[in-house]
Amino acid sequence: MSDKPSWSIDGRTWPNREASRFVDAGGIRWHVQVMGEGPVALLAHGTGAATHSWRDLAPLLARHFTVVAPDLSGHGFTSTPNWQRLSLPAMSRDLVTLCEQLATKPEIAIGHSAGAAILTRMTLDGLIAPKLIVSLNGAYLPFGGLAAQFLSPLAKMMALNPLVPRLFAWRGRDPAAVHRLLKATGSTLDANGERLYRRLVGSPGHVGAALEMMANWDLNPLVRDLPRLNTALLLIAATHDHAITPDVARRVRQLVPQAQLELLDGLGHLAHEEQPARIAELIVAAAERVGVLAAQQEMSN
Repeated sequence: MSDKPSWSIDGRTWPNREASRFVDAGGIRWHVQVMGEGPVALLAHGTGAATHSWRDLAPLLARHFTVVAPDLSGHGFTSTPNWQRLSLPAMSRDLVTLCEQLATKPEIAIGHSAGAAILTRMTLDGLIAPKLIVSLNGAYLPFGGLAAQFLSPLAKMMALNPLVPRLFAWRGRDPAAVHRLLKATGSTLDANGERLYRRLVGSPGHVGAALEMMANWDLNPLVRDLPRLNTALLLIAATHDHAITPDVARRVRQLVPQAQLELLDGLGHLAHEEQPARIAELIVAAAERVGVLAAQQEMSN
């Protein structure tokens, strides 16, 4: 699908634009932001988002890490592959081709929502070997009951209808509609955060890729494989997350004995956008515990 965000127009004021580059890997033209120095931290955003989601967190992490943050397949300014490549295993394989092209080996993998599932799948499949995975409200568990029977077929139907992404994008240009959508996640963003999401959901190409990703998403194999994850795992869950409740993180903690759970009171699904400094502190502390970073005295150093 065309009608993707335009770098020459939408990219003019894109957050951390100076860190952006475009890289061809695996038949996909990737938009990726690279900043900082130190151990490599690979960041993967959630469904329907893009690198803007890390706009405040990435510079804080860049004080300690070489941050590598791409727009995932079909999202933001990254080109959209065939719809069959927007499944969890295929997106994982495609993302590792980008890492290989950049000659980066992540020592820490930080994923929000569906991004956490992608990075964990990559680790389980031996595509990357981080010392630490950080899950920010990670989308690890499939919908159950009637939702599982209804949502996936509905997403497939919507993704296959070329008019649906345009309808979503048309609604996405309404500031009030985007505000309600974001509030429904349990998060409160500032005007700039809402404006950036409005820019994305106003793009039929971006919306279409997100729908195709949802239509192809199957988390059951990941749940089956989670108990064999040997990597250190930090589960950060927000108590006001209306999209992925903290019960998901609690269930994952039962499946992965070495996992540590950190509950954040009062924040929603986009907690890393609401309080990036708090999230950065948790990530740096975890990186120190597993030996990715030497002990730091202060985040400001």
